[in-house]
Amino acid sequence: MYTLLGPDGPYRSATPGTLGGTRRGRLYGRLDCPSALRALARGDTYAAGRVFFADEAAAIACGYRPCARCLPQAYAAWKAGG
Repeated sequence: MYTLLGPDGPYRSATPGTLGGTRRGRLYGRLDCPSALRALARGDTYAAGRVFFADEAAAIACGYRPCARCLPQAYAAWKAGG
């Protein structure tokens, strides 16, 4: 079982999330994001605040923004207000 974050809070799922994020920055991105992988490799507190989402709609509904590094088009649209 996997713990995913949804608009109503954390929930258990038999399917892993497709996106990861961090509570601290309230951002989400791909699971293979170079920035996230670098933060995880450092071994700092990033892993403790890691969250997972079923999809982009769930991440947005939770108030998270797209990562500028791995989702540049979604980030540009978010930054432009759309």
